[in-house]
Amino acid sequence: MGDVVFACPDWFEKLKRGETPIPALPLDEVAADCAVALFNKLRVPDVKGMPTMADAAGEWMRDIVRVAFGSLDPETGKRFVGEIFNLVPKKNGKTTNAATLGLIWLMMNRRPNVDGMIVGPTQEVAEKCFEQASLMIGADEYLKRRFRVIDHKKTIIDQHVDPATGVKRNAKLKIKSFDPKVVTGSIPAFAILDELHAMAHSSFASRVIGQIRGGMVTNDESLLIIITTQSEVPPFGVFKDELDYARKVRSGEVTEDVRMLPILYEFPEEMQVAEDKPWNDPTNWPLVLPNLGRSLTLDRLQKEWRTAQAKGEGAAREWASQHLNVQVGMAMHGGRWVGADYWEAAADQAITLDYIKKHSDVVVAGGDVGGLDDLWGLAVLGRHKVTRHWMLWAKAWAQPIVLERHKEIAERLRDFEKAGDLVICERVTQDAEEAAAIIVDLRDKGLLPEKGGIGLDPAGVPALLEELAMYEIGEPCTAAVSQGYRLSSAIFGTERKLADGTLKHCGSSLLTWCVGNIQAEARGSNVYLTKRTASSKIDVVMAAFNAIEMMSRNPSAAGGSLDDYLKSMAVAS
Repeated sequence: MGDVVFACPDWFEKLKRGETPIPALPLDEVAADCAVALFNKLRVPDVKGMPTMADAAGEWMRDIVRVAFGSLDPETGKRFVGEIFNLVPKKNGKTTNAATLGLIWLMMNRRPNVDGMIVGPTQEVAEKCFEQASLMIGADEYLKRRFRVIDHKKTIIDQHVDPATGVKRNAKLKIKSFDPKVVTGSIPAFAILDELHAMAHSSFASRVIGQIRGGMVTNDESLLIIITTQSEVPPFGVFKDELDYARKVRSGEVTEDVRMLPILYEFPEEMQVAEDKPWNDPTNWPLVLPNLGRSLTLDRLQKEWRTAQAKGEGAAREWASQHLNVQVGMAMHGGRWVGADYWEAAADQAITLDYIKKHSDVVVAGGDVGGLDDLWGLAVLGRHKVTRHWMLWAKAWAQPIVLERHKEIAERLRDFEKAGDLVICERVTQDAEEAAAIIVDLRDKGLLPEKGGIGLDPAGVPALLEELAMYEIGEPCTAAVSQGYRLSSAIFGTERKLADGTLKHCGSSLLTWCVGNIQAEARGSNVYLTKRTASSKIDVVMAAFNAIEMMSRNPSAAGGSLDDYLKSMAVAS
């Protein structure tokens, strides 16, 4: 059949026309029509009157059924759509759709003794999906005769006997919750992963999904379907990896060896980041709600949206991520730090450590060093030699014990490592050595002030101080920065400079995550910043506040003077 093109560059135009955002594919029309006929006969068990899917489901779902079961090449026996990644908002029938797809697979399958599975992110979701499938079977006399339902094992067995061979199919569909043992004892020929964004929070997510894919390699007919909403926090881990890949396939950026068909119901990036928030307009909502008018109505959604808005920015963003697939730039909830409102707009990818060294008349550093199960944060803040605007860059280190003790953020930390913003230490002293090397380089380039060049939280810094001492860096270049309410002036100053555009940062996902983890509490005229949970690390942004405290003292670089600064101004002009 040759290479099949899965790119769909006109996907948004299709959404505007009410079409499913997929390209034309060379389907086996007989098989596709057969699968749709089976789908249409299934009944929705939790709706009054138990209507058939022919009446209850939108055309978009029939399109998914067509590509899922009509993509088996009759000549080669290979399935050219080996995976489907379906990003669709809540209340569009995801769990019911998963149950129907599982039953259709059992009926369309021709191989005896193969296993399929539907995996939910929690036990509750898995039980709901199994209940849906079981009730669908119970509502149809033919299905009751064909399938054996084992409730305590959440397993459905196909008892159909192939008339040509006389062999009983004995294919099994198992419905499970997501855990490390989910693939134990089986090599699935078919699998559905429900709510991948929730699974990404598990430290074993990448490993388990890799095992599922690995088990499918030997079966040319295998099919993996991922059905998920957006994440209520910035995408990370395996969810981010799969979503990024699906978008690249959709745009045509990735074309070689592609088996995944992206079916993404989302607004274009420009609509999501625009200041006037066009996604906020309910007239645009139907673009991403394929089941509108069936399992959900616009009036009900608008009421829920108004309720979420009344609860604050955090609740509104979470609602939009789940019900409209609006991607969250960073988690912001009640008690957020005011500066977080301006954080995203202050990002500038041009700001690197080298850029700061090249364009600054003075550079200071800030450090926040916690225990072994915290991050080691280092921030570098430069003052532009022409505009005098501040430029922030940061990096962090983590000991392996952080990933062991905080498994819920292990995948996220690995993402930061891939991006180059975090180092997972191979030896205990690596963090102090590498942080000191960055500071020493600033000193050697004449950019650090002689006094107050390095602001440090007094707690937990001996290792860094000892390392710096080896390079003859100490007081008065190093300075303790009082924490708690005494840091309020730096915090307030940061908020103002973010708002007026005179502070820009490197835009790293690590920094953004730390900002989103901040819990702000006002006490009188002061503000206290703490982390939301033990796993909500804020060390890197606290290092930034320590650097900002140093820069607020209007320092001059040890290697330069006011005359040097005035000369640089003259040259620049």
